[in-house]
Amino acid sequence: MAYNTIASRIADFLNAFPPFSLLEKDQLEKVSREISVQYFEKGKMIFQKGEAVHDCFYIVNKGAVDLQKYNEQQIPETIDKCDEGDVFGLRPLFAKENYQINAITSEESVIYAIPLKIFKPLAISNSRVGNFLMESFASNTRNPYATEHRGKLFTEEDDEISFKKEDLYEFQPVPIIKKMLTVKPETSIRKAAKKMAKRKVGSVIVVSEEKAPLGIVTDVDFRQSVVTGKVSIDENVSSIMHSPVICYSKDITLAQAQLTMMKHNINHICITKDGTPNTKVKGIVSEHDIMVSQGNNPAVLMKAIKRANSTKRLKKIRNRIMFLLEGYLRSNIPLTHISKIVFELNDATIKRVIDRCLEKMEGPPPVNFAWMSLGSQGRKEQLLTTDQDNALVFEDVAEEDLEETRAYFLKLATKVTKRLNIIGYEFCPAEMMARNPKYCLTKSEWKSQFSEWVSTSGNDEILLCQIFFDFDISYGDVSLTNSISEHVFDILKGNRNFLNRLAAQALRNPSPLGFFRQFLVEQDGENKDFFDIKKRGIMPLTDAGRLLILEHRVKNISNTAERFEKLAQLEPNNKEIYLACAYSSKALIKFRTKQGLLHKDSGRYIDLQTLSKEDKIKLKRCFKTIKEIQELIKLRFETTYYL
Repeated sequence: MAYNTIASRIADFLNAFPPFSLLEKDQLEKVSREISVQYFEKGKMIFQKGEAVHDCFYIVNKGAVDLQKYNEQQIPETIDKCDEGDVFGLRPLFAKENYQINAITSEESVIYAIPLKIFKPLAISNSRVGNFLMESFASNTRNPYATEHRGKLFTEEDDEISFKKEDLYEFQPVPIIKKMLTVKPETSIRKAAKKMAKRKVGSVIVVSEEKAPLGIVTDVDFRQSVVTGKVSIDENVSSIMHSPVICYSKDITLAQAQLTMMKHNINHICITKDGTPNTKVKGIVSEHDIMVSQGNNPAVLMKAIKRANSTKRLKKIRNRIMFLLEGYLRSNIPLTHISKIVFELNDATIKRVIDRCLEKMEGPPPVNFAWMSLGSQGRKEQLLTTDQDNALVFEDVAEEDLEETRAYFLKLATKVTKRLNIIGYEFCPAEMMARNPKYCLTKSEWKSQFSEWVSTSGNDEILLCQIFFDFDISYGDVSLTNSISEHVFDILKGNRNFLNRLAAQALRNPSPLGFFRQFLVEQDGENKDFFDIKKRGIMPLTDAGRLLILEHRVKNISNTAERFEKLAQLEPNNKEIYLACAYSSKALIKFRTKQGLLHKDSGRYIDLQTLSKEDKIKLKRCFKTIKEIQELIKLRFETTYYL
């Protein structure tokens, strides 16, 4: 059979974009041979609303396509723009009814038409392909995450995953690292070390031509043999490898792995196809990963926090919480569950720090008090270790006792914030912490403060109010914080002007997509050309959820996703957009967390060049939701952002 160069070029193009990048090589080649290449001039209709569905769907090779819906005046409005690598026209895959939107070229375009009869069986047999197409189809409905088209954002599989508890933990399977590093025996030690450094791993498996394990080299071997000068760094890696390698099949249990490591005094076990050194290596098990899997059980960590007798110990536990978080994300545990677990562990840590600091004070608190966590911790959205945001309220006292009482709590707050900083929570750059006298106030002072903020309604006051609307009590007398909440809602009652100001602030960060669906990045400063996912993605949804829930005077819900889920109940006519916001909020937080763990930072600033096409598509879908909720706010409050 003659070599099809056109099909080969099509396959090379498709392989760079999901869902085609998820196909096997032979599947991709099969699809590419059946694709129809179509040319359209600018302004040509590919399909229109009401037209019978085609026997194919489309991907943009070159050019651009506008997807349009008709508004109430029957005027077509662009709801999305498709450029290179974007799929559209997916209705035939999921529904038999006619097209609900227009697809029209906005410039000269080359479009690939993918036949359904070829691709549909692949989408059915490959869940990742099917899920991606479902998400893409849903994103072009009015609500990307409507119930009837509910795709999953960033593997947010709330309906499919449940926790399982095994009676005997030791008989659970071991955590196997499948993406292990391998080298040939003739590889130089220098090259092997560079590969380990690049991958940030502590071991490398030496394999034969057939990928069977011949030996293993760890950081310890480098220290003992190379750093000491016993072996030259230019020698073959085989000269320092441990051999033979202890091997097991993938069915090895935790108990077996631990006993084997102790028996042979080793830290790694190779996983091969049949459990012998004679077959292809499939993965590696390390002592570290076993320890992490055992020690990072939430119940174990909670117990450790409550027993911790030093800040240093709490810092170590915090690091283990990060391991737990990473494992949950790797296992695709729904973010709703992850957030609740991490919040409880964070909250317990704060409580333990306060308890220990109270023990170090000269006497007990002179009056009842409450420690308030603000920001992401207050919203139960803090997964990574970020800046501290906290405040303190204490009972009213006689005027002559006020400053002495305040001095006690300021001293306590200083001790607490210092220890939280040691654990890993950076000091707030704006000093929004309980150690600041501005945020260490009596109940009456807090009420007066809120009254002033609401009545003044300047931008600074609005921003401060917003932060304090998202608090959670971490320690102390809940009646104090309840009293403040009651006061805030009382002064907000009927105050439309204040809500309008909040609405203006909620629009200060518009949808983060610029011209032709390009991401808006930072224009200057140390993060120039990076995308700020907090400012441009998470905050607009946070601000919108806060504003709308306050409009309904709903108390005691501070989590952004939960706010939108409540709003969906309160406003059934806007249910779809609110649920879309809930899912987008969780998706963006999850994405930021993954980026933070990957780069060992806050995950706030993202280098877009490192993202896959699939990740960019998923982010853009979230940003479409931001645009829709901001349009709702504009109409409802008849406002735009102003300074």
